[in-house]
Amino acid sequence: KFFMSVLDNKPAPDFTTSGVMPDGSVKDVSLSDYKGKYLVLFFYPKDFTYVWPSELIAFDHRVGEFEKRDAQVLGVSIDDAESHVNWRNTPVEKGGIGSIKYPLLCDESRELTKAFDLLHEETTFALRGTFIIDPDGIVQSETVNNLPIGRDIDDTLRLLDAAIHSGSGAGVCPAGWKPTKPDMQPTKEGVASYLSENADSL
Repeated sequence: KFFMSVLDNKPAPDFTTSGVMPDGSVKDVSLSDYKGKYLVLFFYPKDFTYVWPSELIAFDHRVGEFEKRDAQVLGVSIDDAESHVNWRNTPVEKGGIGSIKYPLLCDESRELTKAFDLLHEETTFALRGTFIIDPDGIVQSETVNNLPIGRDIDDTLRLLDAAIHSGSGAGVCPAGWKPTKPDMQPTKEGVASYLSENADSL
């Protein structure tokens, strides 16, 4: 029987693997390279297939928003560097992703996919997993979709904002929280105060 482990509140699995950089070069990338900043690590099934290019382009369109939060975006699939380069070099109107502004990591061995417990056993692709890792290397958010279900990158930004906010000690983040909305103090009084003012809008 298959049981999926939850990585939230645990150290992210360490890794070193090759990746295609925004300038098209290939170099080794490690989790430790990003210690001290937030990391948004997302897995997608495979280059040159469906749904996935829309997600990679959507991440690319929001790279500036992630950078404002001092967060690095990394994509991962089971493809090799040659496949990543070819997909980047394929025009968007022909199903490619263009010169995206964040690295794409290679996981041909599936070691990284297995470490994050995302292996789709029928295809050996990765499920559509997104991990927000804090500056200390601790997973703060983990979301996993099945292969046909695309992500909402704006919600990934919202989850990142919540991780940053709660990590600062300012307060915890109730349902639907955004930076423009009030947080909640993690006390009995804090819950009562928040609900008395906000319950009708939830």
